[in-house]
This record gives sequence, structure tokens and C-alpha cells, in this order.
Amino acid sequence: MSKKLFLIIGAPGSGKTTDAELIAKQNSGITHYSTGDMLRAEVASGSELGAEIESYISKGLIVPIQIAITTITNAIKNAPTDTIIIDGYPRSMEQLNALDEYLQNDTSLKLVSVIEVHVSEETARDRVLGRSRGADDNTEVFNNRMKVYTEPLADIQNFYKEKNLLHVINGEGTINAIVLEMENFINSKL
Repeated sequence: MSKKLFLIIGAPGSGKTTDAELIAKQNSGITHYSTGDMLRAEVASGSELGAEIESYISKGLIVPIQIAITTITNAIKNAPTDTIIIDGYPRSMEQLNALDEYLQNDTSLKLVSVIEVHVSEETARDRVLGRSRGADDNTEVFNNRMKVYTEPLADIQNFYKEKNLLHVINGEGTINAIVLEMENFINSKL
């Protein structure tokens, strides 16, 4: 029995984490992880891998791709359910390629779909800067996060489009409407 993986990508402020959390809450057969959560959980576990991750995070450095992939795939393998939603991955072609390579070699895991929650830059900006959650929610940081998201986006979209795995959902509506659409789509694939 292979585990089914759904990836959710979207701009900062697209609501992708909230959507995924709600779906997992409402469906006992679905586990949700965000990439950051998985890395933090690994650090908290006190493992050797966690110590290595901490050495990068504490310096504000990006965790190297092999470490990130190991962490993500370990979390998936240990997930209590057969259906897993991960939000915020892949964020780059390097991350995409590393996961793709892993999936080709591991038959116990199947990538079912990549769901893109699409919002206009205006909506993303309003949501992120409007909620002012902390020091990083200023315009400069937002612009930077947006640029990091959009730069590899076309390549990521094309890669998954060619594999017939990309499913775009309009993220402009209410959370309830978006969650319902995403949930129906995921359930239709199970």
C-alpha cells in the first residue's frame, strides 16, 4: 500500500497552510505537514539529523537539500495516515528535482497532485501586510518572499503540468470555499 502525497504551493498570504490544516482536521485519514514544522520537529526530537538542521537554522542559513529531503521523507514514512498533505514545497527547482528523484526510487510513496493556491499579488500583499504578525511582515521582506516564490514558479508549474499533476485553485474566495474545493479535489483522487 503506497502512501499518497499532495503538495500545496502558493504565494505568501495565499492561505495554503490554513487550508491544509483545516482539511487535515476535518479528515482523520489525512496528515498535514508544513516544511518548517517538519524541520522544527526533527530539531526537537534531539536526533543527530536534528542537531545538523539546528546548526543551519540557528545561523539563518537554508537547510541543504539532502537534509531537507531526508527530513520530509522520514516524516511522510512515519505519518499516521496514508494520505499526506505538505504545504510550502517545492520552493525551488532544486527542491523539486530532489523530491522527484526520491519518488522515482521509492515506490511506497506516490505524488498524486500539486495544488497551487493562486492569489493576485495585491491579495497576497493585503493579507500579509494587513495582518502584521511580526517584524518580518514589512513590505521589503514581503517583496523578497514574493520574488523567491515567483522566480522559479513557471518552471515548477511546467514540470508538474507536463506530468499532468498540477491543479490550480483560486485562492481569492473565503477560506471555507477554498477548503471545500481543495477537500473535494483531494477526496476525488483518493
